[in-house]
Amino acid sequence: MENQDFTTTFLVDKSASQAYNAIINPRAWWSEEIVGTTDEVNGEWSYHYQDLHRCEMKVIELIPDKKVAWLVTDNYFNFTKDKSEWIGTKVVFDISKEGSQTQVRFTHQGLVPEYECYEICNNAWSGYLTNSLLPLIEAGTGAPNKGTEITSHEQIGMESKE
Repeated sequence: MENQDFTTTFLVDKSASQAYNAIINPRAWWSEEIVGTTDEVNGEWSYHYQDLHRCEMKVIELIPDKKVAWLVTDNYFNFTKDKSEWIGTKVVFDISKEGSQTQVRFTHQGLVPEYECYEICNNAWSGYLTNSLLPLIEAGTGAPNKGTEITSHEQIGMESKE
């Protein structure tokens, strides 16, 4: 059977190092409200967007200028019957040279069309990647979600693993 994980690829006229450094800083392209460690293997961090989505991530792989991988260890959606759809999935960024450009291949392993959130999540990831991560890599400025200052996992309804 054909792989149905959500995958998208884009090219940038910047170095692999610039792409890698942008990816490991999701506060600069996904959400300013991320709490925790995003740039160390085994680092754990929390994300939330209003009361729509909360998740816990664990950094499971970092290969400078080549790969970033996060494991979703907890998740909540307020708009799906199965509130835990992402749990156990992996978010993977593969970085490589493509001619004179750098290619970033994003795969959410386990985010498949059978998931109730697939279309919404596909659109959301596409938006964050195209409208925030790509400009962060190319111009140094992303467009992350902004909101209230969050200082702990508990404030977003997730338990701290520390």
